[in-house]
Amino acid sequence: MIKSVIFDMDGVLIDSEIHYLQYDLDFARTKNPNVTIDQLYGMVGASKEPAWRIMAEAIANGQSWQELREEYRSSINVYTQVDYRAIFRPEAIPVLETLKARNYSIALASSTQMAIIRRVLSENQITDYFQVIVTGDQFKQSKPNPEIYHYTASQLNTPENQCLVIEDSTLGITAAYRARMTVAALIDDRFGFDRSLAHHEIARLTEIPDLLKRL
Repeated sequence: MIKSVIFDMDGVLIDSEIHYLQYDLDFARTKNPNVTIDQLYGMVGASKEPAWRIMAEAIANGQSWQELREEYRSSINVYTQVDYRAIFRPEAIPVLETLKARNYSIALASSTQMAIIRRVLSENQITDYFQVIVTGDQFKQSKPNPEIYHYTASQLNTPENQCLVIEDSTLGITAAYRARMTVAALIDDRFGFDRSLAHHEIARLTEIPDLLKRL
């Protein structure tokens, strides 16, 4: 029986990944105009080091991932460019309302830094739905390492086999699966995600309440 629902943020609550990826591609092409967007797909859902190692490999100009990331960060702050209300999935609110009414515990476990998480939740007025909010910055290894999900379950005081995780990316799905949680993958075919480890697939967040009735 599922007692807690854990949401990823990017790609799940907000359709942010395509926007971030376009900024990444624009930067990469200033270094190597032959970089293609599919070379950067692995950055989606990844934390700092693995994401920027992918960038460094795609650019292949001899710069380290640290150098490239620092140069990127000094030239643009992507997070100030994105309108998080415009890319928020509005169907999330009635879903969160339903879960709250049914007494599910609700958490957010995202690789994004806490300041951005707080901003997204605040601007879309959904902070109060989450009893636990966790950022990948709290851990030595991020998704696909399951540590973030082990920790989130402990904070919810819920056994891991009684948690449902809503993820979209290969890395996130893998992390939740390794944590021995039930995984529902939000379908997104733009980035070549591997959803084979997910127990369920959903086309929209509004499918979550009915899915829970079957679990």
